[in-house]
Amino acid sequence: MARILIIDDDPGFRKLLETILAGEGYRIESGGSVREARTLGAAKRYDLVLSDLKLPDGDGIQVLKWFAENAPETPVIMLTAFGTVETAVEAMKLGAVDYLGKPLRSPDELRILVRRTLEARRAARERDAYAQQVAEAFSCKSMIAEDSKMKRILELARKVAPTNATVLLTGESGTGKEVLARCIHSNSKRADRVFAAVNCAALAPTLIESELFGHEKGAFTGAVSPHSGRFERADGGTLFLDEIAELDGHLQSKLLRVLQEKSFERVGGRREISVDVRIIAATNRDLKKMVADGEFREDLYYRLSTFPLELPPLRERVADIPALAQFFLERAARELGKPHLRLTQAALDRLAAYRWPGNVRELENLMERVAILCDGIVDARDLPLGGEDVREERQPVTWKEIERKAIEDALRRHRGNRTKAAQELGISLRKLQYRLKEYGYRD
Repeated sequence: MARILIIDDDPGFRKLLETILAGEGYRIESGGSVREARTLGAAKRYDLVLSDLKLPDGDGIQVLKWFAENAPETPVIMLTAFGTVETAVEAMKLGAVDYLGKPLRSPDELRILVRRTLEARRAARERDAYAQQVAEAFSCKSMIAEDSKMKRILELARKVAPTNATVLLTGESGTGKEVLARCIHSNSKRADRVFAAVNCAALAPTLIESELFGHEKGAFTGAVSPHSGRFERADGGTLFLDEIAELDGHLQSKLLRVLQEKSFERVGGRREISVDVRIIAATNRDLKKMVADGEFREDLYYRLSTFPLELPPLRERVADIPALAQFFLERAARELGKPHLRLTQAALDRLAAYRWPGNVRELENLMERVAILCDGIVDARDLPLGGEDVREERQPVTWKEIERKAIEDALRRHRGNRTKAAQELGISLRKLQYRLKEYGYRD
């Protein structure tokens, strides 16, 4: 049964609350001051706290703030006498879940409010547990996301992965579109089937149609035997079409038909071939502009962009750089049979100041070179980076500054709501409170 803490300096009223709630089967503990609230709260975990606003050594706001910092999952209901309702409303803005007037109008008023609050807490915990379970089930170890933008991308990918929806990945070259496509496939219902990748820009237009749809014997010079294309071989699985914007008009029409009717004909063939293939497409070009310019079919664009995901460039997800750099460095060191390599803070600061025109792919290649050249500690002078792509602000960027800015941005987006900001940042409310205190943040 739920454990409830009551803080009120009026022994008679406190006893009344204890009697009513104990009669409902709750485990009740109580105190009469801010000091007792802190002592009891530090010793045990409570499912609910009821605190009076007026206390001999302070007020209920102090109790509320203490639990917000030390036990943020514990809901607090404020007890308020007539004339202090405005203060109680202010307390709700600071995180109290509700307030209850003194004296009680009836015992049922207390019973109903407590029951409703505990049920809401239980439902929230179940949702959090389910979300955690889903998050753990979504395996994407090769996709590092410390930055809030990338965490949001993975959250969306996690939701679309189990479906059959067509996904369109956009973003600059080297941002990790194929890596994300493989993550979506490996977490889908098709995970045990084929994942086939085709770079539409790497093959000549005369070959790409045969590569995608196959051909019959004699379809063209050199077609000495029937050939199954990627669509047939990916039947039941996922087909990743990279650089989709490079398809010509004829192939765009044929791809649209596959998406609409789930069937096609081989080059030189007349037989309808039906397939069950999930499409994940990718491009680094602006398809909307291409549609406006008449270079890409509008109906195909809307078919492909059922679920669009835009991957940000590395320069916009600076918080990911240290984890990515260390990941690539350690992987390259293992492949070379070298011992553990570690980046110094000065090296990390220099990586943060670089603009990364080649995005994650450029960082990966750089760490491979560094792993070859270095042993043990990797310092800023060991990084072969050109000066022309260093950010305009020449002052070194520290990770504390990056973290602080990320926190401030999240708080601004959520209008100061710390719980929502912590959720966006992927950290606990307690950790957020600690960081704000460390940075000297004031409400």
